[in-house]
Amino acid sequence: MSEREPARSPQAVHAVLEDAFNRADVDAFMAAHEEDAAVVVPPDGRQAHGLYEIRAAIEPVFALRPRLTSTVRMTLQNGDLALTHARWELVATGADGQRERLTGNGTVVSRRRPDGTWGIVFDNPLSPG
Repeated sequence: MSEREPARSPQAVHAVLEDAFNRADVDAFMAAHEEDAAVVVPPDGRQAHGLYEIRAAIEPVFALRPRLTSTVRMTLQNGDLALTHARWELVATGADGQRERLTGNGTVVSRRRPDGTWGIVFDNPLSPG
């Protein structure tokens, strides 16, 4: 897959994730995360810590070739840290051929990197409404 533009703002982190899902590009998804990131993995809410665990947990989701839409609803930024909330919808085809639709509210904590881009530290797509 071709390399995509990294997140240049906390809000853009969600666009990077959406693009990675829609292109089934696990590498782009992983590049959006910091090495010490922690992620809650839908649909069961299992937690994955660090890039190795996150990749292992998310690859089965990418195998379903999902389509993701995400809309940022709120951003709170303080210096090099930011908290964003977004509403998302994911549509995928299950192993049985049935289309599955998941929706939710996501919370992301991101950190500005030395090069000015933003990387995910915490990602909880199963945040309460």
